Amino acid sequence: MEKSVGTQFMQATTYENLNPSGQKQGLPMPAFELPYQTNVKMVKLPEPDMLAEKEVNFLELIELRTSVRQYHNTVLTLHDLSYLLWCSQGVKMAMPETGTLRNVPSAGARHAFETYVLINHVEGIPAGLYRFLALEHVLIEVNISDTIAQEITQAFLNQKMILSSSVTFIWTAVAERMTWRYGDRGYRYLHLDAGHVCQNIYLAANTLNFGACAIAAFNDEELNKVLGVDGEKQFAIYGACIGK
Repeated sequence: MEKSVGTQFMQATTYENLNPSGQKQGLPMPAFELPYQTNVKMVKLPEPDMLAEKEVNFLELIELRTSVRQYHNTVLTLHDLSYLLWCSQGVKMAMPETGTLRNVPSAGARHAFETYVLINHVEGIPAGLYRFLALEHVLIEVNISDTIAQEITQAFLNQKMILSSSVTFIWTAVAERMTWRYGDRGYRYLHLDAGHVCQNIYLAANTLNFGACAIAAFNDEELNKVLGVDGEKQFAIYGACIGK
C-alpha cells in the first residue's frame, strides 16, 4: 500500500533523514525581514510603549476564548490594530548573530513569518492589503484596489466573514528563515509557530472585546498570487479574522 503524502513527509523530516542545514554548512543567516521598496506608502502605528496596558483575569480569558465568525461593522482604532500586531509579532529585541525575540515563541528564535493585514474597517487607514514591518512597527501599502477584499475572500474559499471583519491577518512563511537552522524539519516548526501566533491573536482580541476566528482553509496558489508571493520560498500558512 502506497504511503500517504503526510506519512512520507513525517518520515522524510525525521532527524536521521535530514541533510545538513544551511547553518551547519556555514551559509549566512537569512535576514530577519524581507526587503521592501522605500518609496511605498507607509502607515505609522502607535509605538508599543504608547499602548494602554490591559488588566485581565487570565483564567477567564482562557476559558472565554472561542472562535467568532459573525461581526458588526465596528471600526478598530489605530491603537487597537497596533496592539494586535504587537501582541502577535512584536519584536522585543533583534540579535544580529542569533535571531529576534518577539511576543510569541518560535523554534530557535527564527520567527519566519511576514504579516499581511486586509483592512476593512480601521480608523484612519484606507481599506486594502498592507504588510506589517515588525522591526519598524509600521505598515506598508501592498494593494488598495477596490477588488482586493473580494479577491482574498475568494482565495479563502469564499468565507464571507473576511468581508465583514474589521481586519483579517494573513501570515506567510519565509521557509529559508527556518530551514537555514533546521533543514526540512523546519517545515514542521513553521506550522507549530503559526499556532503560537494565532493563539496570541485570539487572546489579544479578547482583551479588546473583539472576536477572532482562525482560517486554514484556502486555495494556496490563489492566495499566494493575490499576496504577491511565489508560493515556494514564501507562502501563505495561516489567517485570522478580527471583528466586534
